[in-house]
Amino acid sequence: MNDLPFDFISRRSLIQLCRYGLIGIASNSAGYMIYLLITYLGVTPKIAMSLLYGVGAAVSFWGNRKLTFAHKGNQLGAGVRYVIAHCLGYFINLAILIIMVDKLGYAHQGVQVVAIFVVAIFLFFAFKFFVFRKTDFSSTEKL
Repeated sequence: MNDLPFDFISRRSLIQLCRYGLIGIASNSAGYMIYLLITYLGVTPKIAMSLLYGVGAAVSFWGNRKLTFAHKGNQLGAGVRYVIAHCLGYFINLAILIIMVDKLGYAHQGVQVVAIFVVAIFLFFAFKFFVFRKTDFSSTEKL
C-alpha cells in the first residue's frame, strides 16, 4: 500500500526540480529586481513583497502546472490547492521579513533573497506532493 508519494529521488523528480529551478530563477530574478526598485522608490519591504508575491504566484501557475509537473489532473482542484500553498508561502515570507528585518534589524534586501529560497523550497514540495500530485484522489477511491 502506497499511502504517500515518496518518489522524490527519482529521475522524474530530479527533472521536475531542474525545471522548477529554471522557472524560479527567471521569475524570481525579475521579481527581485522590481522589489529592489520599488523599495528604493519608497515602498515598504512588506508592501512590496506582498504586491509582487501575488503577481508572481498568478503568473507561475501555468508554468508550474504544465512545464514543471506536467499535471493532467483537475485544473480547478489544483488551482485551489495552489492558492492554499501560496497563502502558506506568503505567510512564511512575511514572517521572515517581520522577524529578520523588524525584530532583528537585518537589511531587507538580503533577507528577501533568503526568504525567496526558503519559500521556493517549501513550494516545490507543496506543489509536488499536494498541488500537482500524480494522482488526484476522488471520493470514489477506497480509503
